[in-house]
Amino acid sequence: MTIWQFLETYGSAITQGTAITIAQFILAAVVAVGVATIAGLGKLSRNWVIRAASIAFIELFRGTSLLVQLYWIFFVLPLFGISFDKFTAGFLSVGLNYGAYGAEIVRGAIESVARGQWEAAIAINMTPLSRMRRIIAPQALAIMLPPWGNLMIELLKGTALVSLISVTDLMFQAKQINASTYLSAQAFGTALVIYYVLARLLITPLMGQMERIMGRRLGRT
Repeated sequence: MTIWQFLETYGSAITQGTAITIAQFILAAVVAVGVATIAGLGKLSRNWVIRAASIAFIELFRGTSLLVQLYWIFFVLPLFGISFDKFTAGFLSVGLNYGAYGAEIVRGAIESVARGQWEAAIAINMTPLSRMRRIIAPQALAIMLPPWGNLMIELLKGTALVSLISVTDLMFQAKQINASTYLSAQAFGTALVIYYVLARLLITPLMGQMERIMGRRLGRT
């Protein structure tokens, strides 16, 4: 079967799987950014309880396998009365895992802002919230965007694991087609190309545009 015949026959399933993958990616990215911001700032907190909780979260989710976390959230948490449908469990586990990595990016970017910027904001009597919002956060955001771009690509690829709990994403559809037809090259080759296109034409340009916008806002060329 040629690739064109393959796409004509299974294009609908591949398209549906791609749509689920994109939805999983977007929702997981939202979770990851939110969790990373909270945990990253929490690790810088002067309150030892907040700092300890943030460190514990980061070390737990960075130090254990995403696959194990996925199985825990979907299969084990219901034993404690906490249940998620497979779609929610998928993007939640991926988002929490990559959010833990993102938390270190957030923390590192904030700490990378020149000390003089902090001191100048304090000297003009800005409140801590105003200092962070108007002086520190914009500069930290410009610093953290390049590594976040890499992390988003990794997150996209990480969504392939949700197929293991029967989320009907792109990888799930490719495996189903391969199991029934043994057209491994066409099924997984198509999935490979789609993942590449999503990363190259969706994530990379978006993150690059955000970097340029922040650069202009900060007066950088």
